[in-house]
Amino acid sequence: MEFLDSMVSSINGFLWTYIIITLLVVAGFYFTFRLNFVQIRHFKEMFRLIISSAGSKTKGNEISSFQAFCVSTASRVGVGNIAGIAIAITTGGPGSIFWMWFIAVIGAATGFVESTLAQIYKVPSKGKHGETIFKGGPAYYLKNGLGHSIWAAIFAILISVTYGLIYNSVQANTISLALNSAFGFDRTIVGIVIAVLAVVVICGGLGRIARVTEWMVPVMAGIYIITALGIMIYHFDLLPHVFAEIFENAFNFEAIFGGGMGAAVLTGFKRGLFSNEAGEGSVPNAAATADANHPVVQGLIQGFGVYVDTLFICSASAFIILLSGEYSTTGLTGIELVQWNLAQYFGDIAPTAVSILIFLFAFSSIVGNYYYGEININHLTKNKWVLYTFRILIGFMVFFGSVADLPLVWDLADLFMAFQVLTNVSAILILFPKVKEALDDYEKQQQAGVASPKFVKNVLSDTKGVMWWNE
Repeated sequence: MEFLDSMVSSINGFLWTYIIITLLVVAGFYFTFRLNFVQIRHFKEMFRLIISSAGSKTKGNEISSFQAFCVSTASRVGVGNIAGIAIAITTGGPGSIFWMWFIAVIGAATGFVESTLAQIYKVPSKGKHGETIFKGGPAYYLKNGLGHSIWAAIFAILISVTYGLIYNSVQANTISLALNSAFGFDRTIVGIVIAVLAVVVICGGLGRIARVTEWMVPVMAGIYIITALGIMIYHFDLLPHVFAEIFENAFNFEAIFGGGMGAAVLTGFKRGLFSNEAGEGSVPNAAATADANHPVVQGLIQGFGVYVDTLFICSASAFIILLSGEYSTTGLTGIELVQWNLAQYFGDIAPTAVSILIFLFAFSSIVGNYYYGEININHLTKNKWVLYTFRILIGFMVFFGSVADLPLVWDLADLFMAFQVLTNVSAILILFPKVKEALDDYEKQQQAGVASPKFVKNVLSDTKGVMWWNE
């Protein structure tokens, strides 16, 4: 077992340090320049689209644009947004936060591309109440757009196992440890409760998951961001110093030969990319399910999701840590450092508050991760018993994760994720011209005064594999 753990860890180190990070950064820059900085030019439009779609009424398993945004945010906003930022700061210094912001802006272009493609190649079906429901994502545009059925099936298996089973066991593990530490709850009992809650939500199908995340995501994100803003306001006089520290450390060229700046850049890139999931092929699964008038609408909304994850949630963690000024002297890192910092602001209530936040963040990730699994199980087979078995396995893995130690499981998840990135980014680079054509059509309609642009597939130079949208 130790040999296997060591081998998987070594492979991960090589793939993520040299191959995956480089691929994601290069792809992000390519999309940014080819789309003329779409993620910056249309920032106001991103925000407008999210606000206008919030509160949209749906029935059955029908999914609104806002619900799809909440599901994707539920999955990518997890405990890594708290603990991961603390690790980034203690490893790469405050400068890593600037590079995390930088790669989020670049990654938003990648998020836009993959989610727009998911909408273009989404597949319609009828729900129990006669509503039109959609499914899509990398497995669908790999098969329908590129004609690679085998790679589509491999991707579907990888993401179902990685997100549905492995990542959910890790999230459950974090919840049980947090509740055991804060309240002394027995981890076995916690595991049973979490497993039951998760199964109740996921057995309600995509519609119930969307409705649960629709209220859970704004609540958990709002609480955390308001907490950070309160701390920033209380320490308003320290903010100039903190910003100066971030920028000075980010561009400390004297540290290049000592590795200081290099560590800040690499750590910031890793933290940003791991957190916002741009290019990993997970978010497009949620993006495809939205009922939108134009593929670009969901592309812009999910591009904004990268900002929410990194610029808002991750930055909240960063300021909570940096405003204390003692992140380098406590000897702590990860979630323990965040708890220590919050204790300086709120006293003994901090561990309890952090535990509740961890539960919200991690549980939302569990149901969001399952969402991706169900979509890809449906791509592999229409046999309902396979889906029922998958739901049972989710419950088992949530319980297992609550009581187990998971270092090898986490390493295996990172390995599977690397293969996902290689497959997905290769596909969206090939299919990119479709995104450019869709964006040109959207902007042309806007310039003509159309308030809500509508898409017809004939604007594409090649409509092969496009199974929705009027001609």
